[in-house]
Amino acid sequence: MAKDPVRVLVTGAAGQIGYALVPMIARGVMLGADQPVILHMLDIPPAAEALNGVKMELVDAAFPLLKGVVATTDAVEACTGVNIAVMVGGFPRKEGMERKDVMSKNVSIYKAQASALEKHAAANCKVLVVANPANTNALILKEFAPSIPEKNITCLTRLDHNRALGQISEKLNIQVSDVKNVIIWGNHSSTQYPDVNHATVNTPSGEKPVRELVKDDAWLTSEFISIVQQRGAAIIKARKLSSALSAASSACDHIRDWVLGTPEGTWVSMGVYSDGSYNVPSGLIYSFPVTCRSGEWKIVQGLSIDEYSRKKLDLTAEELTEEKALAYSCLS
Repeated sequence: MAKDPVRVLVTGAAGQIGYALVPMIARGVMLGADQPVILHMLDIPPAAEALNGVKMELVDAAFPLLKGVVATTDAVEACTGVNIAVMVGGFPRKEGMERKDVMSKNVSIYKAQASALEKHAAANCKVLVVANPANTNALILKEFAPSIPEKNITCLTRLDHNRALGQISEKLNIQVSDVKNVIIWGNHSSTQYPDVNHATVNTPSGEKPVRELVKDDAWLTSEFISIVQQRGAAIIKARKLSSALSAASSACDHIRDWVLGTPEGTWVSMGVYSDGSYNVPSGLIYSFPVTCRSGEWKIVQGLSIDEYSRKKLDLTAEELTEEKALAYSCLS
């Protein structure tokens, strides 16, 4: 029996990430090859014409799973009835801007969009925040959409997770699908901590720890971490544009695993509302290792944290605490 369509909202849909993301959703990359979708695309009024162009292309692509397109500059229309919201739109930091200026702009954007989701989204709507500062934007959204359960508001650190997998696969000259269980702890910023202490590689003789196979602790605690932390900046330098394709792909990965579940024995990184696990202050949106089942995520518990890692976890939590204070000061 045919499934009912799922309504998926993409904000900032005429932008670079949105343009890469909407065809992936329409093709079934996010929710599966048998799941029809209705796309809701929102952008700001100056982008209305470009947004209409994206809608025309979606029609022209004749995606069999795409059962409808709503393209609008009205937040209420965009949010009405949506089951999944991918929040790509945000105010980017421009040259000469202070962090507080960017935060202030994003607070007002996320406050307005949270209110529209709160009043008009479907019950149990799942939200993924992509726009930076992603963790803190998600926290603001949570604040102004109190009826959306906190477990349904997440931010994207899967891009960093996938970057870490990619670096290990290149270092060992193996398939990326043979590497699993890296962890991104903390903020989607340059303080994030890419951790391979529990990561493994599938080899012909069974699963082996990444650290054992890399045989280069100096690389793992310096260059590897900085490559993953600074990868976004490196792509901007090379492309003169930010990483749109990989961000769109990882947003699909995040939602797909959340909705359809993670493979047995595998975890992924998601920015979720901290419950105090691993001594991370509760009340932050922080990236943890999680497993997903039946549409629910769960933080992986009981992993050993060495002294080096502890410092890294605390450092990124401190930055998130500062960001939270800055965001809340913009509310007053």
